[in-house]
Amino acid sequence: MRDNANILDAVVVGAGWAGLGVSYSLARQGLRHAVLERGRIGQTWRTQRWDSFRMNTPNVQTVMPGDFYDGSDPFGALTRDQFVALLEDFARRNELPVEPDTVVTELSGGHGNGVYRLTTSRGTVLARNVVIASGDLNCPVRPVFAAALPPGLRQIDASDYRSAADLPAGAVLVVGSGQSGAQIAEELAEAGRRVFLATSRVGRLSRRYRGRDIMLWLVESGFLDVRRDEIIRLAGRIPPRGLLGVEHTISLQGLGAQGVVLLGRFAGVEDDGRLSFADDLEEHVRFADEASANVKRYIDEYISRSGIDAPVSEPDPADTVTAQLPNPAVRSLDAAESGITTVMWCTGFRGDFSWVRLSGLLDPEGQPVHEDGVAALPGIYFAGLDFASTRKSGIILAIAEEAHRLVEHIVRHS
Repeated sequence: MRDNANILDAVVVGAGWAGLGVSYSLARQGLRHAVLERGRIGQTWRTQRWDSFRMNTPNVQTVMPGDFYDGSDPFGALTRDQFVALLEDFARRNELPVEPDTVVTELSGGHGNGVYRLTTSRGTVLARNVVIASGDLNCPVRPVFAAALPPGLRQIDASDYRSAADLPAGAVLVVGSGQSGAQIAEELAEAGRRVFLATSRVGRLSRRYRGRDIMLWLVESGFLDVRRDEIIRLAGRIPPRGLLGVEHTISLQGLGAQGVVLLGRFAGVEDDGRLSFADDLEEHVRFADEASANVKRYIDEYISRSGIDAPVSEPDPADTVTAQLPNPAVRSLDAAESGITTVMWCTGFRGDFSWVRLSGLLDPEGQPVHEDGVAALPGIYFAGLDFASTRKSGIILAIAEEAHRLVEHIVRHS
């Protein structure tokens, strides 16, 4: 790819919104760098989002560093393809040094001379700083008992789902009621599919509240600026992000009213092959309702404290619809008798950092060890990680300040 003597100031691995945001800040500082991308710009967005996918942030907030929204639909939501086009346009306008189709197979070096070596599908690259922006939510995770499911069931991860028409005929069991699971379950139900939803303990958010898109309130009130350590202190762990529908609020009871059969947590496979579920559906519904109420209370307090003249809240159909819960709760199912032909796993993601061969950068589970994106090894950084510093980390709203902070760190310590 380039002469080994040509050592770059920095290399960014990954050309999604995080990697491009960091590249923008590096360029503004005049630092010689390259952005190495395994496929094309926005590769994960191109290949791991369903056809009808839309962003959860309104258009007015879906902007890259240095940009602002000047369109005619500020509170609309970009489609998957529109967001990829936004990233491509950003890279082109700013002449960012993206090198596509360049798979990084190993990160090593850094000993003695402080120069890191990146082995790629197109040669070796040397750099004094490496920003890893390849994402920590692009490898689907399935429970261990997935292998025990009856062999006739088709199993698919949310990242491989495209549309209801692509699935085999029959009912679908969606496992996980977070962002992907609930939205896909709703789409399948609207397509006329019989849907079973194995729920999980996930909060939810109203799409609109007190006259505004709730994302505007979350940013303005500081809700998204709560620090990672404070979240862990309050919840005991980093919880999954609250369910936020794109054009309207999605609630479990609302899905039940649409005909989705609500179940408790998918607990495993019984000896006779039946699918087993925990008796915690009511707890999941209650937890989501309470989480929604807590966020609204936070916003109310901010409005009152700031003296903002905001309209009173209006009833949200997702809150007021009568819960349609199976009575008694369904504790087990025979997939064949229930007509289930597909199991859709919406059970979370992790990052693939197996190519990182430097001691101290990854924890025992192979995930990044860092403090606000700064690794223990000098010159190594992580960008775009979910909840890396605050609630905002991991979504496009964070990259302008995150990229600026990381690049300032690079400049100070170079």
